[in-house]
Amino acid sequence: MIYLPAEFPLETDLCYLNHAAVSPWPRRTAEAVQRFAFANMSVGAEHYPDWLNTDRELRERLRWLINAPVPDDIALVKNTSEGLSFVAAGLDWDAGDEIVGIAGDFPSNRIVWESLADQGVRFVSADTNAAADPEAALIEQLNARTRLLAVSSVHFATGLRLDMPRLSRACRERGVLLCVDAIQSLGAVPFDLRETPADFVVADGHKWMLGPEGLGLFYVNPAIRDALRLTQFGWAMCANPGDYSKQAWRPAESARRFECGSPNMLGIHALHASIGVLQEVGMQDVEAMLQRNMQTLFDSVGSMERARIATPQEGDRRAGIFSFSVEGVDSDALWRKLMDARVVCASRGGYLRFSPHFYTRQETLERAVDILQDLINHFN
Repeated sequence: MIYLPAEFPLETDLCYLNHAAVSPWPRRTAEAVQRFAFANMSVGAEHYPDWLNTDRELRERLRWLINAPVPDDIALVKNTSEGLSFVAAGLDWDAGDEIVGIAGDFPSNRIVWESLADQGVRFVSADTNAAADPEAALIEQLNARTRLLAVSSVHFATGLRLDMPRLSRACRERGVLLCVDAIQSLGAVPFDLRETPADFVVADGHKWMLGPEGLGLFYVNPAIRDALRLTQFGWAMCANPGDYSKQAWRPAESARRFECGSPNMLGIHALHASIGVLQEVGMQDVEAMLQRNMQTLFDSVGSMERARIATPQEGDRRAGIFSFSVEGVDSDALWRKLMDARVVCASRGGYLRFSPHFYTRQETLERAVDILQDLINHFN
């Protein structure tokens, strides 16, 4: 079993509760980057075949993370927005087509669909945060014109976790494609393509996967992979990427067809190490430990007289985001004071957002809550 304090040696006076934004790296990730940098300095790309082995192992680890059939189903992308853009630009749209999404979703999962308006494609949203039955609110919007349901598995501001298997079933019954922005769930809670057979899954690695910015995964259902029009081209997306003299070319049959050029090898080494931590712990245990930390926040912040919690308390309705406000206190102003006190958190959608991870210590949560209470008592 991993000794977590050694793997996550954060400064002792720091309360890091911002994994929904950017996670600290595990020790092994920093060491992997150091080794990679030293190798580049001392021998350059002499051992490039070993780098390619790390690339292959990363794809296998990402395959494991979402339970994809094979590693060839995984493409490495720069970020979530790039993967979503591949879907928006790659599908053949007809005027009158509709895309159903979430009102108030993260901008990346709205702008990319609204950009299709000049093709006559309409983006329709449902307010899942206000609905008694969030999935029903989305399903009610599906009709004969709906081509795609595009949702975040966990809402970035409120932490609402959707029932993705239920939404997947509804899409299959109606012949609607399902695109999942899983950036706020992958690495925090289990995701299984057998239970949620989505057509597209995309997520950055720098949040709950504990990796660097600039690298993420993009999954496309192999049954429709060929139907997604390519929008980027280069040597790496070819079926024979190492044959530089061949004039004729065709796209790779695997998900590598979405990778047009040279890989982010530095990021690959980092994310490979980070996902290794999640594998060693196991996603079931990651979820259990994270939910214990979430319950600590529900119990402690929930006991504050003026606290108003926005995140659902039910275990199946939350992942790792705990959002709340304090009656009579401006959330942005309180956030700035928390940051000054080294409680690293976020202000999103009018709420304060605490986002611990599985390794976050109970003492860290208790100290953060004590600081929060003291700031509220003396707020002016």
